[in-house]
Amino acid sequence: MPDLLNATLLRIALTKSAPLILAALGGLLSERAGIVNVGLEGAMLAGAYAAAVGSLAAGDPWAGLLAGGAVGGLLGLLHAFACIRLRSDHVVSGTAVNLLTLGGTGFLLFRTFGVHGNTPTVPKLTPWSLLSLSLVPTVYLALAAVAVAHLVLYRTAWGLRLRAVGERPGAALAAGVRIRRIQYVALALGGLLTGWGGAHLSIGDLSQFVERMTSGRGFVALAALICGRWRPLGTLTACLFFGFAEALSESLQGENILPSQFFLALPFILTVGVLAGVAGKARPPAALGRRIGEEGR
Repeated sequence: MPDLLNATLLRIALTKSAPLILAALGGLLSERAGIVNVGLEGAMLAGAYAAAVGSLAAGDPWAGLLAGGAVGGLLGLLHAFACIRLRSDHVVSGTAVNLLTLGGTGFLLFRTFGVHGNTPTVPKLTPWSLLSLSLVPTVYLALAAVAVAHLVLYRTAWGLRLRAVGERPGAALAAGVRIRRIQYVALALGGLLTGWGGAHLSIGDLSQFVERMTSGRGFVALAALICGRWRPLGTLTACLFFGFAEALSESLQGENILPSQFFLALPFILTVGVLAGVAGKARPPAALGRRIGEEGR
């Protein structure tokens, strides 16, 4: 049984947690604004592809990180437009984003590189050493994003308006809050963070884009958001739990204790188990999923 305090296991766990943290925070901003977002998986996948292509084209992984965030932000705005302007069902719109990126990234991969499966090797983010740990910058970015999100939500006027939109849109409207503007900004910022989560996979953890490389992480991030009760610090705790579960499952695969398939499924088994125990007790934002009328403009 590996030592849970081992530095290598800690480094792997933080690396596995980073994309979940970024995507979950993206979902948090969206859902705090009253917009259900099941499209995290698709935004992550698109961000991963854009980051790999941007890094290869510019020869600089930081350009790839910007590209991944930008594409994620655009998908966030697309989801916002469908839900707010077109008044589409939030779940249907998010599912459409997932399907669009699932097929779109595979199509673009073949059209751009003439292959299926994965891109060529691209420039990768160089790890930074801090406190005896060597971690890629996106891990530090994820941890910093949690602190910023907490401060913005609970210490700024904009955060107060955002929470009001998700809880009491009628009261927010009466107070002069531009509800739709708040929602568009929240989804754009949420998409940016989610795109960075995908970029971490392709140019932080690996050095290439692989088809369907998100492997359900967007849905795990959504589960972490619910387990964290739509709060940044609670969401961070849930993401770290799932990240450690994934790291532990990888470290145990060579122990021959159980079939390797069990360890591959372990993070998702734990996700379902924790979600089943917490979901009924978690209270979402009161106006989550509600369609706001034209007066909310």
